[in-house]
Amino acid sequence: MSNEHRLLLFEGNIVTLAVDAIVNAANKSLLGGGGVDGAIHRAAGRQLLDECRDLNGCRVGQAKITAGYKLPAKHVIHTVGPIWSGGNSKEPEKLGDCYRNSLAIARDMGLKTIAFSAISTGVYRFPGLKAAEIALTESFNHVSTYDHPAQVIFVCFDAKTRAYYEEAWTKIHPNADPLADFQKP
Repeated sequence: MSNEHRLLLFEGNIVTLAVDAIVNAANKSLLGGGGVDGAIHRAAGRQLLDECRDLNGCRVGQAKITAGYKLPAKHVIHTVGPIWSGGNSKEPEKLGDCYRNSLAIARDMGLKTIAFSAISTGVYRFPGLKAAEIALTESFNHVSTYDHPAQVIFVCFDAKTRAYYEEAWTKIHPNADPLADFQKP
């Protein structure tokens, strides 16, 4: 399988995916919040919150894993993205850390499929195109080196986010086929 087809796009709701792990764009407390973080916590149920309490939070750029509980996903990898403040506070590097650390957990656990939300692009205001470029670059570098995960899925909540990923892919790999669509089983 070529690396391009190990990276997939899906426009929809991350909590519906039956994959080995979904990646939560969490806050530092890991105790739920708004946006995708709140949606994941609501869908997973109270047990996720209980397990997250035992993790004692998470630093920006780091990642921690829990069970998926009531989600179709087996696990949730929680990562804390940076808040955008103009790009002068190492936000791109910190966002890259989110992807590298989440992928490392998936690799170390032998997970085959991982689905990422668009980390930091909501209330943290990270520019969508720049975030997509970082997500795709870090993921492409990982799958070019390691066998696990076998598939990395970028979940786009809306058409605007999907367009950022498509534009970023074309910018990074101008002669490659576009990212394949992911069809839910």
